[in-house]
Amino acid sequence: MSCQISVLVIGAGNRGQNYASYALHYPARMKVIGVADPRAFARKALQEAHKIDKDNVFDDWRPAAEREKFADAVIIATPDRLHKAPAVAFAQKGYHILLEKPMAVTPEDCKEIVRASKASNIILAVCHVLRYYPVALKIKEVLDSKLIGDICHIQHLEPVGFWHFAHSFVRGNWRNEGESSFSLLAKSCHDVDLINFWMGGKRCLKISSFGNLSHFTKEHKPEGAASRCLDCSIEQTCPYSARKIYLKLGEEGYFRWPVSVVCSNGQSDIESLTKALKDGPYGRCVYDCDNDVVSNQVVNMEFEGGATAAFTMIAFTEKLGVRKTTIYGTKGELNCEGSGPVEVFDFLQQKKIIFSPETAPCVPESLGAHNGADYYLIESFVSAVAENNPSLIQTGAEETLNSHLLVFEAERSRREKRVVFLET
Repeated sequence: MSCQISVLVIGAGNRGQNYASYALHYPARMKVIGVADPRAFARKALQEAHKIDKDNVFDDWRPAAEREKFADAVIIATPDRLHKAPAVAFAQKGYHILLEKPMAVTPEDCKEIVRASKASNIILAVCHVLRYYPVALKIKEVLDSKLIGDICHIQHLEPVGFWHFAHSFVRGNWRNEGESSFSLLAKSCHDVDLINFWMGGKRCLKISSFGNLSHFTKEHKPEGAASRCLDCSIEQTCPYSARKIYLKLGEEGYFRWPVSVVCSNGQSDIESLTKALKDGPYGRCVYDCDNDVVSNQVVNMEFEGGATAAFTMIAFTEKLGVRKTTIYGTKGELNCEGSGPVEVFDFLQQKKIIFSPETAPCVPESLGAHNGADYYLIESFVSAVAENNPSLIQTGAEETLNSHLLVFEAERSRREKRVVFLET
């Protein structure tokens, strides 16, 4: 039986809370003993939930990093642009690290994190949660078995969801590249990482990308629309109305995500929610925001041996994050959507074979995001630290850096409007 590990949480927002909740469900495996967050309500909520000693509660991560090491591991779930500094500091102190994706927002910062983690010989796991998901692992297993022969092409789609994109990338934390990062890194580094993983060690040689910000611009603002949904006389005709997306849910007693992130004071009641929509960013008209990240993007890749891949990220979809993958091989075709199953059509036998990945019997609701992939990630990380077994980590330093660099090169291709040839 693995021993209990102690964890310090840096960034007590939605993602930090979710990963920390593992300790509440599995107290014999993990204990949260510290928290750092500049927001008093977020610190207090995590402190109370985990009964954290007041001496281990910080409004800034730096004092925690300056102390002698007092936990086995640290969960870093700060905003994207604030990943590098704490990751390097805690690596140098010898903490094992669970780092929210993206690793960092520049190639140089990513490389610095990798250097620090390798120099200190610590376990670094980046939260590419989909790599731990049984469906993605089953796809990899089928590909490695050569059941569909050699991979010729991977087609992969991420449907963001029309209201989800408006929530996170028009009104929310990832709307503006100067404050966060570009869409492909913030939202879809998962997917480029999966493609790289499934290709099985083949190196990407060329990459190209195209994408734009569609629809969510001032030019598309309907005539008569107000700058805020609660003041708008035509909001009933708008699918992106904040009244529809948030207030209706609150009136029905639902205050979990996405409603939970709307109130900056952490309160969960109709009065606070209404005030937040009147004054805060989530009540703004989607055609009147300071958003500049793209809403649709394609990435084309060519790998060693001639295999190709095409990835599409699109905001305007009914389904939210239900990824769809088709992989074409010389002996068969693989198809999978969302939570599976994985279907293979065998060319020789001319019949379909169904694979149903084994999943955990019960995944806690707080770790149910990404179809439960959050649970599989934190479970693997806790086991890796408890057993001092880095092999349990699917998304370590070098592999994550490799796929992140592909994301940066894809974005360079989009901006420079050219094919990027990757260095040998």
